Amino acid sequence: MRDVESLKPWLGRRQDQHDDVSSVLATRMAALLDRSAMFRAGDALPMHWYPILFGETAPQSSLAQDGHPEKGDFLPPIPLPKRMFAGKRVEFIAPLRIGERVRKTSVIHAITPKTGRSGPMCFVTVRHEIVGETGLAVVEEQDIVYKAASRTAAHSSRAPHHRDVHADARQKGKLLGRPRIITPDAMMLFRYSAITFNAHRIHYDLEYARNQEDYPALVVNGGLTLLLIWQYAADNDWMMTHSASRNLRPLYVDQPLALHAEQRKEGKVIVATDPDGNTAVEAAITERDA
Repeated sequence: MRDVESLKPWLGRRQDQHDDVSSVLATRMAALLDRSAMFRAGDALPMHWYPILFGETAPQSSLAQDGHPEKGDFLPPIPLPKRMFAGKRVEFIAPLRIGERVRKTSVIHAITPKTGRSGPMCFVTVRHEIVGETGLAVVEEQDIVYKAASRTAAHSSRAPHHRDVHADARQKGKLLGRPRIITPDAMMLFRYSAITFNAHRIHYDLEYARNQEDYPALVVNGGLTLLLIWQYAADNDWMMTHSASRNLRPLYVDQPLALHAEQRKEGKVIVATDPDGNTAVEAAITERDA
């Protein structure tokens, strides 16, 4: 990728934001996850629901064609059109509470050009620290990857075989918990985008997703898939202190994704697979000591 030197001034660039932990957004998140919950001032927000905070508030006039804010302000002006969520490392330190005033400090931590099978790409790592009224609550390092426009593989016409993936893990004695299959539909994608105020058009504008970014269908938000992974952990009473996730391939609307957890030598890993059994997202989690 050209002009790498011109991107160096963005290293260390800092942004500060403020927000309030909203009972309305917490209740909407519960509804998205098919749970009945009402929140009142002082109630603890489930720690993995922190993505309800700090939704993008760039003015409408400053949005690019894809729905993201124009590059070149906080994020560097990477000269590649496709933006994807590549993964993140999160440390859950303390719960936030409804009504609490919070601050997020974001710093451009790394800018790393690479060349992959699809051509040039560039990874931007942003470190976020979320601080509540009692101190540091969440530390997140998020990787964003920018890629050149390219053809994305179409849907497979084969029937899903998640059962085989789970059976394989079970036979190896690695399967933890009960596998879960979820089929994100357009309503789920819309509601997640609305809660997080994410205007990226690949999640709700089919014509744009197909004709401009060459996806075969609406793309499931990477953050939504990770949220479902985290919720799977919570439903199994696994108290997370750390999560390290990688997004390996896109998932598409109206296609079932399967969640299961495996015990590996590096620890507990929760995996989301596509209808062909390919790993789309995986997250290694560390649990709080009993």
